[in-house]
Amino acid sequence: MSLNFSFSGLNKAKVDTSILYDFVAIGGGPAAYNAALYAKRKGLKTLVVAKKPGGQLLNTSSVDNYLGFMELSGEELSEHFIKHIQSIDIKEVNDQVIENIQKVGDLFELTMENGDVLTTKTVLVATGSNPRKLGVKGEDAFANAGVAYCAICDAPLFKGKDVIIAGGGNSAVEAAIDVAKIAKHVTIVHRSQFRADQVLIDKMMIQANITIHLESQILEIYGDTKMRGIKALDKKTNEEFSIEADGIFIEIGNIPSSGLVKDLVELNTNQEIIVTHKQETSLPGLYAAGDVTNTPYKQIIVATAEGAKAALAANEYINTH
Repeated sequence: MSLNFSFSGLNKAKVDTSILYDFVAIGGGPAAYNAALYAKRKGLKTLVVAKKPGGQLLNTSSVDNYLGFMELSGEELSEHFIKHIQSIDIKEVNDQVIENIQKVGDLFELTMENGDVLTTKTVLVATGSNPRKLGVKGEDAFANAGVAYCAICDAPLFKGKDVIIAGGGNSAVEAAIDVAKIAKHVTIVHRSQFRADQVLIDKMMIQANITIHLESQILEIYGDTKMRGIKALDKKTNEEFSIEADGIFIEIGNIPSSGLVKDLVELNTNQEIIVTHKQETSLPGLYAAGDVTNTPYKQIIVATAEGAKAALAANEYINTH
């Protein structure tokens, strides 16, 4: 359900660049907002800079695994977060991105795309990630109308239905195992051979309601008001075939939005920011939380908790420096 919330109450004006902030959170999702909440409660001069308030939550059709809320859309949950930080007068600037971060002495200088330069004692990078897409016809047209990118998040929406999993790595095979528990039937379609761990493949193979098409490339996702199936190419025979389904989980990885700090902090081979248990990066005073990090389990509640940890760690850092 899309409610088209208005975020007109958010501050889109230029920020006061003369202020020395204690804590600046970069991002518009749960990690950034909860970090800002905790930082403000600690008495820190706090600012949130977000290009798009709500972040990836706005692309989530239904959330039913966030404690305290029975079921609501991603937009609704984001609206709750934003109203909360507004209620305690957290400063926020939107429609802006941070283009450059430098550490000058003990302080950070953040240059925004409009040329403004913010100065702060600590920084949180909570810029999230973006699902890797198939890039086929119909993928964007049926987003949130059958096309999904997080089986852990959205599998309950397909209870008793026919579902396709695109991918052949660990995340795809794990998704197939999990979705098969509640779906009527699951079909895995992958363009080559499995890359998943053998123990996961063996577990998947014993599921009676899973069908596998390897060496098969998805060409198109089709439907009407909702997705109804896919067209694919069997690369072994060079013949096209169709599979009818109510939904498809595209599980081919995510691309972390870590480019802003790629020359400042240590990244892993997946370009995720490596953090400690306190969300510390390799650069003192700079923290990271949520999907942009190497933390497993990319979930809303996990990102929210990491935001809190980052703010508490930043407060501790400020008190000892």
